Amino acid sequence: MADESAGTDRPAPGGGGINRGIGRVLIFVYGLFALSASARAGVQIATKFHEAPLAYVLSALAAAIYLVATVCLAVATPRARSIAIACCSVELAGVLAVGIASLVDKSAFPDATVWSDFGSGYGYVPLVLPMIGLWWLLRRR
Repeated sequence: MADESAGTDRPAPGGGGINRGIGRVLIFVYGLFALSASARAGVQIATKFHEAPLAYVLSALAAAIYLVATVCLAVATPRARSIAIACCSVELAGVLAVGIASLVDKSAFPDATVWSDFGSGYGYVPLVLPMIGLWWLLRRR
């Protein structure tokens, strides 16, 4: 008999649970970063967008990525896992690109973003978090 759950967007029975163990910690940390980056970007965009629009838009982008990653880790379906992998990959690329750019040309970011200086303002969590997230997601098949 064919597997009736094949092709659906439901977690596999007794499956690899991306939302278990370390996955729960990732959900909490991504949720915390989604909240803090959203609040920071919202205030900055509302009050001083003209001072550093690129930095504030990047902070808002980071917040959106954190939010989507949080939801996808919590939902834990195969599709959500794929989206979470994409979020972690984009986040890592963003942290590396903005980190390098902010070190090479300090004037490029007159105000810090979540990803500036590789996330130094957040204890380098923005640099380490996507690495842990990718490690977790890619080992949970």
